[in-house]
Amino acid sequence: MAERVTTIKSHLQTQCCSGTGPGYATPRDAMKAPKEKLLYIPCIYRNTPVDKGDYLATVDMDETSPTFCQVIHRLEMPNRNDEIHHTGWNACSSCFGDPTKKRNLFILPGLVSSRLYAVDVQTTPKEPKMFKIVEPTEIYHKTALAYPHTVHCIPGGKIMISCMGDPEGNGKGGFILLDSNSFELLGNWEAKGHNTPFGYDFWYQPRHNVMISTEWGTPKRLLGGFNPKDVEEGHYGHSLHVWDWTTHELIQDIDLGPDGKIPLEIRFLHDPSATQGFVGCALSSTVFRFFKETSGKWSAEKVISIPPKKVKGWALPDMPGLITDIILSMDDRFLYFSNWLHGDIRQYDVSDPRNPKMVGQVFLGGSICSDGAVKVLEDKELSSQPSPLFLNGKRMQGSPQMLQLSLDGKRLYVTTSLYSGWDKQFYPDMMNEGSYLLRIDVDTDNGGLKLNPKVRVNFGKEPNGPVLAHEIRYPGGDCTSDIWI
Repeated sequence: MAERVTTIKSHLQTQCCSGTGPGYATPRDAMKAPKEKLLYIPCIYRNTPVDKGDYLATVDMDETSPTFCQVIHRLEMPNRNDEIHHTGWNACSSCFGDPTKKRNLFILPGLVSSRLYAVDVQTTPKEPKMFKIVEPTEIYHKTALAYPHTVHCIPGGKIMISCMGDPEGNGKGGFILLDSNSFELLGNWEAKGHNTPFGYDFWYQPRHNVMISTEWGTPKRLLGGFNPKDVEEGHYGHSLHVWDWTTHELIQDIDLGPDGKIPLEIRFLHDPSATQGFVGCALSSTVFRFFKETSGKWSAEKVISIPPKKVKGWALPDMPGLITDIILSMDDRFLYFSNWLHGDIRQYDVSDPRNPKMVGQVFLGGSICSDGAVKVLEDKELSSQPSPLFLNGKRMQGSPQMLQLSLDGKRLYVTTSLYSGWDKQFYPDMMNEGSYLLRIDVDTDNGGLKLNPKVRVNFGKEPNGPVLAHEIRYPGGDCTSDIWI
């Protein structure tokens, strides 16, 4: 434990930098940043009754503003059915030492359409404007990839985006590169012939010449909804993939086995010298710690497991928690994740990464609420089914899903939409009533989570009708978009 604390203190110390590019010099500097005043959130109409294109919502989080907790701008996409999902920046803290770089473009990939949007957020941050669009046909022809997901800026003036499949909807993990200034599509990142069966998320750690990626499943199988038979037939992933950061070659596969089904979000510790991190496995409802062995090989071990609940009145007799998002605080002390089916957010102290300790939990809706059709027959954790969440006298539909933590670690934002095809299947009422943005206040001393009743946005009240709000970003960077080198 003492060695771990010493490591944290060491990597948080401010370093001298020759330039001042975007982001922050160190995680410690990021934790001292001003409180977030704007949020950017993609809003999705695909699979809802509203026949409109997605849009980027700008939410006012300035508590002194008369429009606090309101959507103050909507940048509409010119196409329908993009399914804007995860987002990112053209530059981040990995470019901090380069004063020629600016975090001026916000990148919005269409998970379903394979279309890429670059949005100018520098000219008028409260009113983002379209900068450039890369059409899917260009991506298909130049890279033979499709279904873009995670966006990270990387050193060298480039944007890297992971992809989940080929243009026909088959599983194929790969990465595309774009110029961080012009948003010109440059081609593939991975070396020729080095592709994985599936793709999803990734995180790089240049000090160890490594990048690790995860996998969801076969796009043409999962986009319409979840079918357990697709798992049995091998259409969903269960492995981590280790890449040589310099040669772009796939050097190792880590099979997580039956306890690691559908590994989604991956997070290295923010410490740029760290050789470990965490990945959440959705279907198995487990968290694995991945780490570098003394031999130089990488390995993984299960450190958290959420037991399924035996139920009646649901699609299957056993309901998994379905861990769908995880996030680490900037000081690498706390890990948070959402159980999208059970309906709770959990906070773990990971000061000892091999032995996480749960220190906070809050229930916000979900599939096992006491007033619902699902009856829990056997529960290894709870003595009774949790109560539903009512906001302004109205029952909230859906469940906590996407998470974003304030840089100082004191505020945890959450939205309730996972992906429209799965939303429609598991929380059909949310399609007609819209999703929510909520804020959880965090006890960073002893651990603890508490819903803040004064901070929320009801996306069921949008001008064109209820919408599904997904990922959350701050203009100055956040806990999942910045990587230090």
